[in-house]
Amino acid sequence: MSRPEDTLYADLHYDDREAKKYTSSSRIRKIQSDMTHRALELLDLQSPSLILDVGCGSGLSGEILSQAGHTWIGMDIAPSMLDLALQREDEGVLSLMLADIGQGVPFRPGTFDAAISISAIQWLCNAESSDVSAEGRLRRFFEGLYASLRRGGRAVCQFYPKNDAQRSMISGAAMKAGFGAGILEDDPGTKNSKLYLVLTVGGGGLQGDITGIVNGMSDVDVLDARKTALGKGRPLSYRKGDKAWILRKKEQMTRKGKVVKADSKYTGRKRRPAF
Repeated sequence: MSRPEDTLYADLHYDDREAKKYTSSSRIRKIQSDMTHRALELLDLQSPSLILDVGCGSGLSGEILSQAGHTWIGMDIAPSMLDLALQREDEGVLSLMLADIGQGVPFRPGTFDAAISISAIQWLCNAESSDVSAEGRLRRFFEGLYASLRRGGRAVCQFYPKNDAQRSMISGAAMKAGFGAGILEDDPGTKNSKLYLVLTVGGGGLQGDITGIVNGMSDVDVLDARKTALGKGRPLSYRKGDKAWILRKKEQMTRKGKVVKADSKYTGRKRRPAF
């Protein structure tokens, strides 16, 4: 059975007919509801929050967010899906945006308390043309998502990777953008298996390690960034003043367009005490 993302781009696949078919399916509505409730459980929000719904579609997941007492803003690339979301007149939605998440997340830094994405981010792995790479689309999305979340914020992305390589590409892109990241798998080894990429923004001591978030849960595959810098063999302790911390700050400043000094053999080197 072919995957929809392998046949057409999302905005073409979800035309008026497919959008209505998807939204009216009782089976899909049940699955979407269950996954959104699971995402909220992993977000562990303690008070009403402003949430970004990435790939919000026709508002099935947003409806759950509103019922839980949150407000939300939705992004989706399919006009037909957003038309159906508008027809819901959901009181919890502040705005709906027609946008390609592979081009970034166009909000001011620190806008959102949290973010969710249900069954959407695997679409980023399919480049739309020969001069647009999946890696580039993932990088733009995760960097924009990281910037849009407040310090200490979290994001949970449920996704369907095609294979282990795609799973690694997605989680690796999130970590390169600065997130602490981990993957939780529900019902592993069954046809009902669901993957959740749990992401944290620095500020709560969780950078690079989400063990504290999923403590006590089973079937957790924690991607501990402290062990290796995505295969580069560089430790990621991120203690202030360490070489890894300095390099990371320089990378962040470079992405913001600021001028930074070039790396050298002296970067991050500890100075000997002066007598």
